[in-house]
Amino acid sequence: MAKQKPKTHTAPDGTSWLVTVQSPGSSNAIIMFRHPDGRSSRLDRYNWIISHGPESRSVTSRLSPDKILEQLDAGTITRLFQRSMPVSRRDPIGAPEPAPAVEHSSRD
Repeated sequence: MAKQKPKTHTAPDGTSWLVTVQSPGSSNAIIMFRHPDGRSSRLDRYNWIISHGPESRSVTSRLSPDKILEQLDAGTITRLFQRSMPVSRRDPIGAPEPAPAVEHSSRD
């Protein structure tokens, strides 16, 4: 089986995030959004995806990262990114802070 071509997601601020699948289980996997900075995973984000397929009924099976990535369309990736969480905690020393995935505007 050939490796899937990596997917990317472009955030509203223009940042192009690499989308990867990590830690697949029988019914879930972590969707990672890798920040293009690359110097640190500090700015990376993640979200979970839950599968209800036949694999989820067997504790010995594992989801295929390539198949998960293949099934993620642009709309699903956008929704996952909008609800994603920073990998790292806030740093009290003053390093760059992970920003919210979506800036909420106030409505008058």
